[in-house]
This record gives sequence, structure tokens and C-alpha cells, in this order.
Amino acid sequence: MNEQIKGVIADMEFLTGIYRKLITLLPSFKLTDEKILPYGLKPHTRSVSWLVEQVVTQQTKYRKGELGLDYVEFDFPDTSLHDCEIRTEERKSFVNVKIHDMDKKDTKNDISAVEKLYMQYSANPKYSLIYACFGIRFENVNISFDPDYLVLFSPQFLPIYLNPRNDKIQAFYHHEPEYRTRAKFLDLLKTNSKSIKL
Repeated sequence: MNEQIKGVIADMEFLTGIYRKLITLLPSFKLTDEKILPYGLKPHTRSVSWLVEQVVTQQTKYRKGELGLDYVEFDFPDTSLHDCEIRTEERKSFVNVKIHDMDKKDTKNDISAVEKLYMQYSANPKYSLIYACFGIRFENVNISFDPDYLVLFSPQFLPIYLNPRNDKIQAFYHHEPEYRTRAKFLDLLKTNSKSIKL
């Protein structure tokens, strides 16, 4: 197996350990006071996903010592592919946090705009993005993490299916990885995309 592929797999394994620990440290939280939303929040994933992502990234930084991390940053523009950068002496990881509502069925999701992925991976040979998907349940104004649902994956290993309507990679969060080199990944993006102009 290619060394770069092994590096991505090792990065996913490392982050899985970090986020499993974070879920035990922060199993649940309230989004707001019940006096503000006395009838609760409509159970719609979009209504809470950005807030949950903020909780994950900020708690990762706040608890970096407990998690054995040297550096965590989450202050990136909305256009950035990653929500969070995590560093130790041995590694630097770029993470994009995703949310899955455990009360809904597993469906294909738009993962990322192909052109942005292609440009970032082409411009920076050391850049490697990891998606971390957390399973949540929300009731009224309470969010709880499902301790058994944590899915980490790399776009490099995704089954490449592009949504023809918006040129985004679309996949199930739970999928069988297709281990491929970075060069092969870039080639597949270029071949299948309508938006990449070279």
C-alpha cells in the first residue's frame, strides 16, 4: 500500500480516538433555554447542524489538553474546506465536521464541491481532509451524541459519484472506502467534473 494512503488511514484512526474521547467528555448539551423556545426546536438537521459543528470544534480546542493535542484552530472562513485544524508534534490534521440525525434514515449526502477539493489538493500536496460525522439525537432543545455512531472518512477514498445538479461529490457517510492514490483521486475528479476547467 502506498505510503500516502497509509498516512491518511493513520490520520483517520488518530482522529477517531480523539473524537470518541470527546463524545464521552461531552455526551449532551442544551441549545438554549426552554423559556426561549417553550415548544422546542423543530427536529430538522439543518436547524442544528452548524451549532453542533461549532460545539464539536470549540470543545476540541477547549479540551485540547485532555485530548492530548498541542494546537487546535477553528477560525476559518466559511469558504474553507475544513472547519478545524488539529496538531500534535507528529501530525497536522484538517477536519470537516458533519452531522447525522439518528432518527432519520441514512441517505446520500452532498459532501463537497469538486472544484474546491481539486484546487486545494492540487495546490497543496500535503493537504489531506478528513470528514468526521457525529450521530446526534435532539429532543426539545437538548442535543445528545450517539456514543456508537462516529464515522470518519477521506474524500480521497470516497466512491466517486458527482451530483449532476451541483457538481458535488455525493455519498453515504457509511460507505466502503475505495483506497486510491492522491494522483488517481485528482484524475477521477477531473474526468468526472463539469466545473473543473484546465
